[in-house]
Amino acid sequence: MCLPLVWVLPVAALTGCGPVTGSDDPLGRDARSVQHMLDRRAEAVRQRDAAAFLATVDRGSRRYRDEQRRVFRRMAAVPLRSWSYRLVRTGGFQPALGSGRRLAAQVELRYRLEGYDTAPVISAQHLTLAQRGGSWYVASDDGVVDGKHSGEQLWDDGRVEVVRGAHSLVLGVGHKRRLLREVADAADRAVPALSRVWPGVWAGRVVVEVPADLDRMAALLGASPNGYRGIAAVTTGEVGGNAGSPSAADRVIVNPEAYQVLGDFGHQVVITHETAHVATRSATTAATPLWLSEGFADWVGYRTPGRTPSQVAPELADSVASGHLPRALPRDDDFRFGSDPDRLSRAYEQGWLACRLIADRWGARKLVEFYRAVGEAPRRSGAVESALRRVLDVNPEEFTDAWRRYMAVELE
Repeated sequence: MCLPLVWVLPVAALTGCGPVTGSDDPLGRDARSVQHMLDRRAEAVRQRDAAAFLATVDRGSRRYRDEQRRVFRRMAAVPLRSWSYRLVRTGGFQPALGSGRRLAAQVELRYRLEGYDTAPVISAQHLTLAQRGGSWYVASDDGVVDGKHSGEQLWDDGRVEVVRGAHSLVLGVGHKRRLLREVADAADRAVPALSRVWPGVWAGRVVVEVPADLDRMAALLGASPNGYRGIAAVTTGEVGGNAGSPSAADRVIVNPEAYQVLGDFGHQVVITHETAHVATRSATTAATPLWLSEGFADWVGYRTPGRTPSQVAPELADSVASGHLPRALPRDDDFRFGSDPDRLSRAYEQGWLACRLIADRWGARKLVEFYRAVGEAPRRSGAVESALRRVLDVNPEEFTDAWRRYMAVELE
């Protein structure tokens, strides 16, 4: 799932994967031929060999061929460690054009960035393949398998500019280098901040993508722009069912339209919050409620002095002042993007104050221990309740009462 962190306004082996075989391979020789072509295509990307890359593209698809030439050039500065394709399945043969056959195929792209990714980025591509002279070529990447389209990458939209920091790598399209450097500087401050409060092994570095605009951000996420309007950044990554299990690489994706409206303090909070998601990824599982994962990330982001609780949580402060003190911790549905922005803000603010309460009353180490204990639970049901008793020695009712009293005092 996407673990977004919000700033709501107005505030790898280098070899290709093996061929598809066995009973799930109805195409037999064709599938092996396609995989062999994909392996050559991946090798061309790794070796920065434009001619070899274009040799895998259908010559009869002129517009697509020209676009692929441009995409290859746009990737020139991207520091790749690995790049591979695996043919996952086919959608069946399409009507032949001329003397050749055409095939819809779902392909898994895996790649890592040198020096930054400890796990691969995994993206589904849905290709249209064309057969000419007995060989298969890529004719387009807008094919459809089971109604799904290919996932987009940053370089699909323009030439990628790269800025390296001490603990960060920032990839941007369509922006001045100054903005990318500012993002890298914020990330370089965020990583040590996380290392101070989150003990244990994590990558200790972060990759940030800054697309050209909101529409391009949404395309990277495979979502509608309306759901991310006013959202300054999100972190993508897969959470699993078991704490510590390997997962795909994280990417912090910035919405430049919302991010640039913020001041320096807001920039730092946003990037620190997103970096918290990267650091806690292995401990964040299906058992972890959003109030805890988002609240913890906000707690780290707001540890820098200079803001009162009412300034950090203005929507919740107004609600409490009007006599509406929340009766229960926010549900996951309350964090849904595209919903009522005031409700969304209050959900984040409530989660932040719950984590701040734990850190204030039991200590920062206990907050981390609690976070890990919840994520280690085999299922969502009972995870928080068990961790409250085991780590904080309170039951859910006692914690909720303490949280409500804490909100009333802190937001007075």
